[in-house]
Amino acid sequence: MNNDYVWVIDDDKSIRWVLEKAFKQADMQVTTFESADEALQLVRENSIPPNAVISDIRMPGSDGLSLLKQLKSVHPDLPILIMTAYSDLDSTVTAFEEGAFEYIAKPFDVDSVIERTQRACLLQRESQKRPARDKTKTDEKEPQRDELIGEAPAMQEVFKAIGRLSKSKITVMINGESGTGKELIAHALHKHSPRSEKPFVALNMAAIPHDLMESELFGHEKGAFTGAQTTRIGRFEQSDGGTLFLDEIGDMPATLQTRLLRVLSDGQFYRVGGHTPIRVNVRIIAATHQNLEQLVEKKLFREDLFHRLNVIRIEAPPLRERREDIPMLLNHFLEKAAVELNETPKTMSAEFKSYVSALTWPGNVRQLQNTAHWLTVMASNNELEVEDLPKHNQELPVQVDTDWEAGFRQWANKALHDGEVDLLSKATPTFERILIQVALNKTQDKRQEAARLLGWGRNTLTRKIRELELE
Repeated sequence: MNNDYVWVIDDDKSIRWVLEKAFKQADMQVTTFESADEALQLVRENSIPPNAVISDIRMPGSDGLSLLKQLKSVHPDLPILIMTAYSDLDSTVTAFEEGAFEYIAKPFDVDSVIERTQRACLLQRESQKRPARDKTKTDEKEPQRDELIGEAPAMQEVFKAIGRLSKSKITVMINGESGTGKELIAHALHKHSPRSEKPFVALNMAAIPHDLMESELFGHEKGAFTGAQTTRIGRFEQSDGGTLFLDEIGDMPATLQTRLLRVLSDGQFYRVGGHTPIRVNVRIIAATHQNLEQLVEKKLFREDLFHRLNVIRIEAPPLRERREDIPMLLNHFLEKAAVELNETPKTMSAEFKSYVSALTWPGNVRQLQNTAHWLTVMASNNELEVEDLPKHNQELPVQVDTDWEAGFRQWANKALHDGEVDLLSKATPTFERILIQVALNKTQDKRQEAARLLGWGRNTLTRKIRELELE
């Protein structure tokens, strides 16, 4: 057995059992705790700390974030992996700001947890060889509510990226289709950064005429051109010390790309018609729905500017890649619309939730939000049904999973996330019922032929039909 020693803290007995077994099979020592308070008691008794800690967030008594903070105050180099079934942006960012090594969303892949923990143990042993360093503690900030919400794996990756960048001033590129919430991601990056007290300024390059873009970005001096009756401060100066969000950067004209590259290199620029250089300290976050690599190949976007902007890339997932989030998002927008319009909040029937989750939503989150407003005003019933959707929504193509394993895996993940147990007793009869019905339809109710298609004998098929009440 190697020297890696791990603590597992979770009030769920099954989670503790699975991870304990997996760590032992990986030749690692492990101690499990039912609560954070039990682990903290050992810390207070000055016991030998582990090489890594894995802890749930929501537990009776002290929660995982409180545990993280207290452990870090005593053992600052101890890697702590936080896991939870209730992932959201604020808790993810808070965990990373408090020093979490990794953030794991439940349900998780056991092999992945083992690999991450082994990496954490390796880094912990290496840190013990380095001299101690002084750390200045920053003031705690009360996290504010974001509209950037979601539990789908694709959104969890976005939350993790924001959390990892929470102490950074690095340039970020956000890629995603129209309506996926790229500006919300940019806002979250700014709010959870060292520049959060400074301005966040947004500029959509696609919404400004090209001949005005230079003045918008850099400002102009009085008399610089016809109509310039006063001096104007541009977006760079407005965002000094903070963040400048350049949306749809792919629409920036070539001449302006050259000026932007120079500003990023030198940190200074001239107003239009000006002769005095102006120096600013601005973090750039850019976004686009276009493929910038293809624009570079076509000589429509400067390659050197692309590499300047594409330091860290975050993908904003379209709704079709996070369909399990659609009911939650729509419910959020319905509640928000009800407050704005002074209406009673609408609820959704199970059939409605299932239907909207299967729609392709080409306009993504923006289209979903607009639909929520329409439903709040136009739907006559408090509980929404499919026929309450506007006609253009009902005519949207429905996305069908041809990969049945992916759909089945999505169902299992959601069931576990919702706290369901004994999944086999629910899945197996449904699985058999569907196959039997399809086979009988194919053979026009000829049981002998249907049994052959299923790989059963006729008696087995007859017994299953009776057990599943398919007569």
